[in-house]
Amino acid sequence: MQTQNPLLDEISKLTTAAMGIAQAAGEEAKAAFRSQTDRLVAEMDLVRREDHDALKAEIAALRAEVEALRAKPVAAPKAAAAKSGAKTAKTPPKAPKST
Repeated sequence: MQTQNPLLDEISKLTTAAMGIAQAAGEEAKAAFRSQTDRLVAEMDLVRREDHDALKAEIAALRAEVEALRAKPVAAPKAAAAKSGAKTAKTPPKAPKST
C-alpha cells in the first residue's frame, strides 16, 4: 500500500514551479539580449548581406565597362578635328605698331 507524504508532495510542486520560473527567466533573458542586439545593429547602420552583394556585382560590371572604354583607341577627337578642318597650331600674336 502506498501512502502519500505531504512533505514530498510539496517539494515536488515547489521544484516544478522553480523549473517553470527558471525556463521563463531564460526566455525573457534571451528576448532582452536579442532586443539589445537589434538596437545596437540599428545604431551602427550596418549594411545587409543582400545589399552588399548587389553593390559588389554592380561595381564589378562598372569596372568591366571602364576597362572596355580604356581599351578603345582615342582617335575620336583627332577624327573630329580633321573633318572640321580646324587648325591645331595657334597663330602667333601680332607685334604692336611703334610710332
